[in-house]
Amino acid sequence: MTTAQITLLAILAATIILFIWGRWRHDVVAIAALLAAVAAGIVAPETAFAGLGHPAVVTVACILILSAALQASGAVDWLSAVAVPRKAGPTVTITALAGLAALLSAFMNNVGALALLMPVAIQVARRLELPPGRLLMPLAFGSILGGMTTLIGTPPNLIVSGFRAQSEGGQSFAMFDFAPVGVAVALSGLAFLALAWRLVPARKVSGAEGFGAGAYLTEARVPEGAKAAGMSLRAIEEALKASEAQVLGLVRHERRIAAPHLSREVHAGDILVIEAEPEALTSALADLGLKLEEDVRDDAEEKDAASESQSPAAALQSPEVVLAEFVVPPHAAIAGLSARGIRLRHQHGVNLLAISRRGVHATARLNSMALREGDMLLMQGSPETLAEFAQLFGLVPLAQRTLRLPDGRRAAMVGGVMLAAIGAAAFGLVPAAIAFAAGVLAVVLLGQMAVRRLYDAVDWPVVVLLAALIPVAEAMATTGAADVVAQTLLAPIAPFGPVAALALVLVVTMTLSDFMNNAGTAAVMCPVALGTASQLGVASDPFLMAVAIGASCAFLTPIGHQNNTLILGPGGFGFGDYWRLGLPLEVLVVLVAVPALMLFWPL
Repeated sequence: MTTAQITLLAILAATIILFIWGRWRHDVVAIAALLAAVAAGIVAPETAFAGLGHPAVVTVACILILSAALQASGAVDWLSAVAVPRKAGPTVTITALAGLAALLSAFMNNVGALALLMPVAIQVARRLELPPGRLLMPLAFGSILGGMTTLIGTPPNLIVSGFRAQSEGGQSFAMFDFAPVGVAVALSGLAFLALAWRLVPARKVSGAEGFGAGAYLTEARVPEGAKAAGMSLRAIEEALKASEAQVLGLVRHERRIAAPHLSREVHAGDILVIEAEPEALTSALADLGLKLEEDVRDDAEEKDAASESQSPAAALQSPEVVLAEFVVPPHAAIAGLSARGIRLRHQHGVNLLAISRRGVHATARLNSMALREGDMLLMQGSPETLAEFAQLFGLVPLAQRTLRLPDGRRAAMVGGVMLAAIGAAAFGLVPAAIAFAAGVLAVVLLGQMAVRRLYDAVDWPVVVLLAALIPVAEAMATTGAADVVAQTLLAPIAPFGPVAALALVLVVTMTLSDFMNNAGTAAVMCPVALGTASQLGVASDPFLMAVAIGASCAFLTPIGHQNNTLILGPGGFGFGDYWRLGLPLEVLVVLVAVPALMLFWPL
């Protein structure tokens, strides 16, 4: 191997390790990989940021904007109300929800489709007296399956199409080239989900009304005269046993005592860190005379405010204050921040009462805990301030929203623009990037989306990741590193022929996608797929399609796909809960995809 090949492969290996480790965000790791390649002289400085103008990157951004406009029109709410049966049993309901998610994900951002349908699934779970996770996991997996059926359904398809254009003299995949194999895989996957949903772990919920998010971590102060004052922690835990709550820590004089001894006496003014189910939280506090810390916190900033009526926190004095649950989705603006850091109460007029982080206990004060993707938040405020806060920081509500009946004119406009853009791209009238950029311009000129909201609709970490990895992935082809990897993969399976190589590319891609971003996986594996086809002297299209399918099928972990992360908290799942349904689903994908690839894309 040449020095350039060794260096590039070392950079890619380090990138994959950092992706899997998860210490830094994927876009940060991708930029670091790009700059390392530039510093090593593998990527020319003048082309380092050419990825920002890559058609796949532009198309992804435009699709996200059009998806947001479609959601705002209310048409998806109407469609879910029509498509989801009101009185059907679990199997029919799960089939309808997963099928609708797959249909929506074929033409809009699949994270957005899942976020819209999650409250519906949670409400249905309560009606069916099922753990919410048993509806949420099939729903998330269904939305992932639907995305692989069209060019615009998921970023990996656009990445694969871009590599084909470069390798085949400018001929990219068409809008529905992914459909023959994608639909076969999606339909078989949906049928499996309808039959096998009982494989989803049944996580305990607090009654039929609970969201099943697992226990919340919250802080409660012991006021003067409270029953808890003077009791030992052992006695308090005994009193909390009926509520299935437990004390995880104690804060005294602003000093946290983790895992305090059960013989320790509790004093007035102490703060107890309690783990409890949402429905048990109220009774757990009332029985001992405790009060939520947010309700008694006497913040100096609030005291010093010139006028309480002019402070956002004044909204908390309204008689219309309610509790609401939200989940932190991937790449939400609030991820990594704390309630104290954003001055939650004073700047936004809402309280953070509790956090649910499945399987992880608090290591800091509630108000200073950095929030993570997948956390569930129990918040307090007026309906208006809660809605504004959720929109500002990108939180997903878990309560059933009021149905937004679409304005017929608005829905027709946005839907018509979307169909026109899809048609223009599908029939080859203009490139996909141009078609969807024109669609974005149309919805703005028609007044269906404010200009200031365009940039909020774009998932910038994904855009940056793609823009940074595309030049690095292209360097794999120009340096010959992709051929080296292909030869290494082919060595043990060469006697078994190209079909075995095709299956290997699919399995390797699926495995990587379970632990790193799917768009990044596609960018890394496309050069390898092209190199494998070149080494075997066969058509490259089946191998590129295998990368597209494999990059989309991340069902084993909560970090493999954004939708898996989104249901982590609401479903009460742990890291190891996904493989029970995901592993047989991935095996089914391989068994269906390989013959379908050979049928529709001959070697």
